[in-house]
Amino acid sequence: MALNLVLFGPPAAGKGTQAKRLVSERKLVQLSTGDMLRAAKRSGSELGLKVADIMDNGKLVSDEIVIALIEEQLDAQAGAAGFIFDGFPRTVAQAEALDSVLQKRGESVDSVIRLKVDDASILGRIATRFAEQGRKDDNPETFKVRLNAYNTQTAPLLPYYSAQGKLTEVDGMADIETVATSIKEVLDRQASPKGEPKKSFFARLFGR
Repeated sequence: MALNLVLFGPPAAGKGTQAKRLVSERKLVQLSTGDMLRAAKRSGSELGLKVADIMDNGKLVSDEIVIALIEEQLDAQAGAAGFIFDGFPRTVAQAEALDSVLQKRGESVDSVIRLKVDDASILGRIATRFAEQGRKDDNPETFKVRLNAYNTQTAPLLPYYSAQGKLTEVDGMADIETVATSIKEVLDRQASPKGEPKKSFFARLFGR
């Protein structure tokens, strides 16, 4: 059965690096909503034309369209070892929609890993990089807005997945190899055979 992973991490937390490793080492398919939207726009398909019209007019693409794109990719890569959902879900409504889509396929989100970082340290790292390299994406004030948006969007999803027993937090401030090892341990536990179901009270009482 496919392994479906939701990977949470703010900008500059190293989420992209870890996702690439999982693609390489576990043959998972990374489904990035940004990449999917850009690919759809270029494709010229009926759905792609809708996406192009929305994006070209500076509007937000609806949840229904994003879900349709995800379903399209799930169908196109049905034999994959699993999927990494990157940039989706961002709201509880999107998480519920994703659960519904996977349920129709007899699957589910198996694991949700959050790279937990210290905002002040990340902002300091970005400010240093901006001073040294001058990358537009690293403008500290712009980055602060992106970081706040991520934290605001992600916050309601944490209790949603925690209630399902699927959420694990990993120290995203550790070095790349340590983070990779922590993620590996989480996924290995997920992939290990489940123990036998607990016996009922009567079964234990009568030795059955």
